[in-house]
Amino acid sequence: MNRNKNLKTRLQLFAQTWNPDRVTVFEHKDGSIPEKHQTLILKEIMENSKVMQLAKYEEMDSKEKKFEYFAKGPGAYWVGEGEKIKTSKAQWLQVKMVAKKLGVIIPCSREFLHYKMSDFFEVMKPKIAEAFYKKFDAAAILDKENPFLHAVEKSVSATGNVVDGDLSYDHILELEDLLTNEDYDVNAFISTKKNRSMLRNSHRIENGVVVESLYDRANNTLDGHPMVEMKALDKGTIYAGDFDYMYYGIPYGMSYKISEEAQLSTLTNADGTPVNLYEQELVALRVTMDVGFMIVKDEAFAKLTCGGLGELKVTSAAGTETGDTKITVSPAVTSGNSYKYKTGEMLDVPVKGQNVKNWPVWDGSADIKAASGNDIVIAECDASYYVVNAGKATVVSAE
Repeated sequence: MNRNKNLKTRLQLFAQTWNPDRVTVFEHKDGSIPEKHQTLILKEIMENSKVMQLAKYEEMDSKEKKFEYFAKGPGAYWVGEGEKIKTSKAQWLQVKMVAKKLGVIIPCSREFLHYKMSDFFEVMKPKIAEAFYKKFDAAAILDKENPFLHAVEKSVSATGNVVDGDLSYDHILELEDLLTNEDYDVNAFISTKKNRSMLRNSHRIENGVVVESLYDRANNTLDGHPMVEMKALDKGTIYAGDFDYMYYGIPYGMSYKISEEAQLSTLTNADGTPVNLYEQELVALRVTMDVGFMIVKDEAFAKLTCGGLGELKVTSAAGTETGDTKITVSPAVTSGNSYKYKTGEMLDVPVKGQNVKNWPVWDGSADIKAASGNDIVIAECDASYYVVNAGKATVVSAE
């Protein structure tokens, strides 16, 4: 689902009084980004932001915008012959959306000062766009460094619309039921690529045969609804929502400023010292934009999560025989649970509730055959092989 229609009518930009193809960065170190490049940057932000792909766009011409949204429709009634038809009103509620300033600072080489403005912003466009849409989505969805009153994570916490479990067929339907039982329409999901392996197993099985699958890999849909993927989302977590109750707006164009002398306290060198533009012959581009966001119905959103995974401290030392490693784990395994393990390169720690039935069994004391430098993951699972605790270490094996 993509609500970014009629993009030209949404990009509220300021006309330029100078030609960016003839002016260098050095000659024009601050102001509004050239109109053409503002349009392209905003287009890239809108096409990549998960919020902007799903939410409704509301035009804004100032920092605050009051508008009405449709909360409830008029009712129909059975009418007897000759009886007066009852009437009811549609319910519209007024809300106020407030825009917040979002900024990004990008250091670059001093050679950029001699670029034409149009060439400079062509190079910087993807960097600016990526910084903005990642920061905006993290705030509006995950409630991270969030200046807004609302976020999807805030909504599900406030309502308790949370299903605790793995990404199974039954749990996904339970997630949808949280909304549909309250008369909301699930029209999209927010997930992450890290969930794909688990979603491929979201089947309904009868007599050992798969009779229905919820995940459509080719179309990237879940139970027939579009699914957008957010890299910053934790593995094992999915949000469902009726995104008709989410809004965003962009009231102004983008402003920029070039600095040659600032010390950037939030950016550091390899030795941990702050980046000093003057001393290191660098320049920095600062770009700001305003964006508004709000959710008008907390109850229209829900979350499925495997919950917090207990952490195991795993250490590896050379084992008795060549190629063996001796593993120690703390805390000790819980009564009724057992250990499973996996070795290999660049392994992920499993999420809570992940089924590891097919992993090799470890008794908690025997040496394990594994190559030095590889990863080893130890998972503590319950009687049904669902992970409750896990940890990872780099293998040290006997030579």
